[in-house]
Amino acid sequence: MKEYERKQLLERVNRESSTVGVEIPESIEIQGEAIDLRSFVFEIKRRDSIPPGERDRVDRAKRNLRRERLDRLEPIEENEVSYEEGEALASSIIGIDRALEALEGLDAPDPETEAKRQEAADRKRWMNFLKKALGRDDAGGGGRTRF
Repeated sequence: MKEYERKQLLERVNRESSTVGVEIPESIEIQGEAIDLRSFVFEIKRRDSIPPGERDRVDRAKRNLRRERLDRLEPIEENEVSYEEGEALASSIIGIDRALEALEGLDAPDPETEAKRQEAADRKRWMNFLKKALGRDDAGGGGRTRF
């Protein structure tokens, strides 16, 4: 593979927007074991949160996917494959990235819950600021500080 082709493939797999519009692969082989990746991700995402018993399974899957991503990226980085093989590896890496994004997004709260949490934190900071500005102590009931 030519150097510019290798750089093009590397740029493609490392681009932040590379997973936009990409489907999670139906199945993938990781360390010689075939995994029904799409059904696993959809099964986990269908729930509102990851149950404690499943958390280890999800964490193990994410670790294995990251390791497989690195294993597939190395031949491209080291220029050990043809352009066609590199193209196939790049596509599979992007599919892995898409699955990882889906699994990583499970821990994030939904936007409405996050907005409420942020609003409560803002209100608390504002009240603390007002207490300090008005010279009131935290024990409550202290009056204004005399100047």
